[in-house]
Amino acid sequence: MTINDIQDEIIDDFSALDDPMDRYQLLIDMGQEAAPLPAADKVEQNLIDGCQSRVWIVCTEESGRLHFRAESDALFVKGLVALVVRVMDNRTPDEILSADLYFIRRIGLEEQLSPTRANGLLAMIKQIKMYALAYKTKMAANAS
Repeated sequence: MTINDIQDEIIDDFSALDDPMDRYQLLIDMGQEAAPLPAADKVEQNLIDGCQSRVWIVCTEESGRLHFRAESDALFVKGLVALVVRVMDNRTPDEILSADLYFIRRIGLEEQLSPTRANGLLAMIKQIKMYALAYKTKMAANAS
């Protein structure tokens, strides 16, 4: 599945719910379903700056694809980061760097997030794109 296929699935999941509270609960449920990070990964270098809640994102590379694991100490934010990871996981750096994350607008997250949560979401996405850029640079250096 492509990044856009997964975004479209997310849009369908959220579009089936008319009540904003049901959408909020779906996001919390997605966060609760995500595997927790081991304590060893909850370190300063994995902590995302710019988030009101504590959010950790871990990135590894295997066969040219990036894999993400994430967690937050806040249920709602854990759902947000789970959504972003669902879209970006198992992608090449180029796919991540060129991705337009339109699902955020289409499911109405922009209107529902407080300014601090919106900044946190942008910080998560920025960090994932920074990981992609770093791995792309590293892979290019190893290829030459």
